[in-house]
Amino acid sequence: MDGSQGGIEGAPLEPAAVRRFLADNPEFLRDDHGLLDELGLKVAAGNVVDFGPAVMARVHAAHQREATQRQQVEETARANFSAQAQTHGAVVDLLDARNHADLARRVDDLAQHRFGLAAGVIALESAERVPAGWKMLVEGQVDMILDGPQRLARMGFAPTALGLFGERGETIRSMAMVRMAIWEPARQGLLAFGSVDPEGFTPDMGSELVAFLARVVERTAERWPVL
Repeated sequence: MDGSQGGIEGAPLEPAAVRRFLADNPEFLRDDHGLLDELGLKVAAGNVVDFGPAVMARVHAAHQREATQRQQVEETARANFSAQAQTHGAVVDLLDARNHADLARRVDDLAQHRFGLAAGVIALESAERVPAGWKMLVEGQVDMILDGPQRLARMGFAPTALGLFGERGETIRSMAMVRMAIWEPARQGLLAFGSVDPEGFTPDMGSELVAFLARVVERTAERWPVL
């Protein structure tokens, strides 16, 4: 379409101008079979342009998008339901602990068998000793691991946290860690989970689930006196 048919050459065509041109020159579209094919159109009886194939193609595409979105929503809902079910089971397991050592064992067990992780650890800052099965940290180490005294949680890979996992530390590629405060006066602790998958825990992930489990561990640990 040149300037005489659609406006000034080089200037963008307005939809209204295109409509006027096609209304004044119906044969332009009707006789251009290549263009009709590209647009998904065909000429039916009576020289009427049939929009059926193009419309059906758009309807099919919209249906496919809707089906994909619905599938994604359903998959997310199933994943959330599964995570909630596993969390509820984990809470019951933790509340059944008989002592500090059993609590630490249960944290590691649920990490591996309920959540498919490499390890779960309870750590506590202490100048002397910690309960059996717990990891002992020096004063201020929780702040160092979490990268600051104001941070309550840290997700992703933290080299300073590898020591929490002992001999399994060489396989850990990502962590989820939440600060704990146990007993009165409060002693600084840490609940940590490790994954062999670098994408198992990433900085952009929410820490709500791990924080919830940390609160359960705190309350359960306080059943028994501090050492």
